[in-house]
Amino acid sequence: MTTKPLEGKIALVAGATRGAGRGIATMLGEAGATVYCTGRSVRGKPATGTRPETIDETAEMVTARGGHGIPVQVDHSVEPQVEALIARIRKDHGKLDLLVNDIWGGDALTEFKKPFWQLSVETGRTMLDRAIFTHIITAKHAVPLLREREKSLIVEITDGDTYAYRGHLYYDLVKTTVIRLAFLYARELRHTGVSAVAVTPGFLRSEEMLENFGVTEANWKEGAATHPDFVASETPFFVGRAVAALAADPNVRAKNGRVYASWTLSDEYGFTDIDGSRPHWGNFFQTKYGDRVKPRKAWRDLDDGFYDYWNSDWIELSAPDWMDGW
Repeated sequence: MTTKPLEGKIALVAGATRGAGRGIATMLGEAGATVYCTGRSVRGKPATGTRPETIDETAEMVTARGGHGIPVQVDHSVEPQVEALIARIRKDHGKLDLLVNDIWGGDALTEFKKPFWQLSVETGRTMLDRAIFTHIITAKHAVPLLREREKSLIVEITDGDTYAYRGHLYYDLVKTTVIRLAFLYARELRHTGVSAVAVTPGFLRSEEMLENFGVTEANWKEGAATHPDFVASETPFFVGRAVAALAADPNVRAKNGRVYASWTLSDEYGFTDIDGSRPHWGNFFQTKYGDRVKPRKAWRDLDDGFYDYWNSDWIELSAPDWMDGW
């Protein structure tokens, strides 16, 4: 970037160790932000036995891009650790402008191609705890600090800007619930300066995905031999620039409570992936699979008609005092 639209802003990326979280943190740094990068894996002590990435590396990438990266080891399922994190941000900076909830940790737990009655309930409960309740815990403790700003933003990272079936009961519950969380935050915070949106990447070319396909970022297109749709994939930095663009948008309030895709935000804001390309998963999917579902769209995002169902005011009409004291 030739300018730093987020210079002076304080951001927290919860779940910044790898993948989309790392890409988002890094691109917030590119935009000039100070970014708290949290997760469980630190240098010399990764939280999993299979992945080498750490929050220390992410913070260094943030700083290298022009921001200020601060790694903090946090297990977001442990509420006192989250409370201590927010207290530290308050002590160090006295403010928080942006919370990005990208805590996931469910890849190794997701057994695709199995119906729900063959899935482990305990494993499913772990997925819900890791990828939903961690988000709620983090937002709960961050919102009081966010509310002190004239304008601030919560971004929930999901998978897909649609309510279509995602191929796995618990995975679907997580990703659609995260979309709903953004709506619920926006609804309950609508009389404050805090806005909330959900954001999805497209086919994400994460560290683990590259490894699974047996390629590197240098020769990633060879992965299309294994899965042809991989040709339309994007780096984690693409969704990172999407979040940075939202955070820098003075009119982001107009998007309050809804879900947006990296590719549609690229259409709107004009940013590219770090290689200069503009991957567009929605257009790719429609072109490839549209003939199978004519006349409707193959990829159906959550449009105005869908949100009309969500914006009923029945609580306010039947219980007008429900927000008294908030």
